[in-house]
Amino acid sequence: MPAAAALSHSAESYGNDPELEMMWAMKAYQHAEIYFNLISSVDPRFLKLTKSDSRIYSEFRSQFRELNVRLLNPEDLKSEAAKAAWRSFCMQFEGEVEDFNYGTLLRLDCSKDYTEENTIFVTRIQFFAVEIARNREGCNTAVYESSAKGKTGNIGNGNPQEGEDETKSVAGT
Repeated sequence: MPAAAALSHSAESYGNDPELEMMWAMKAYQHAEIYFNLISSVDPRFLKLTKSDSRIYSEFRSQFRELNVRLLNPEDLKSEAAKAAWRSFCMQFEGEVEDFNYGTLLRLDCSKDYTEENTIFVTRIQFFAVEIARNREGCNTAVYESSAKGKTGNIGNGNPQEGEDETKSVAGT
């Protein structure tokens, strides 16, 4: 179909490609696995996720002062009012944070591993904002300490796989 004809159809007339969706899900899962392994093996209080961590944290806490990052309520991320507030926050980082609007998995309860019940799909900049806050505010320290004692969950075991760099940055920087 020519591009001009494709543009004349409504978005609803197009279906999602299951193969493409599966590739995105696998990429999001890999990102989650790498991040959990990272906070399991490195003290998260000293972890830098992006070149813009300080600005992300400052803007995040300026706009979301009361957000409980230890235990997130999905409504604080997905309600219509929340979406409007998050959209304003996220757009500040367009061009500054690579892949800022890509989909990423985020743990709702930071004391637990990634599971179906404890995971929500968010944009990468939302992930960075929440996880930078969790790291700086000491919320992820329990994951690191638990891993150091050999008590981690099913994704992050604190041991990098053969050939994997344990200091790998989530942002790929």
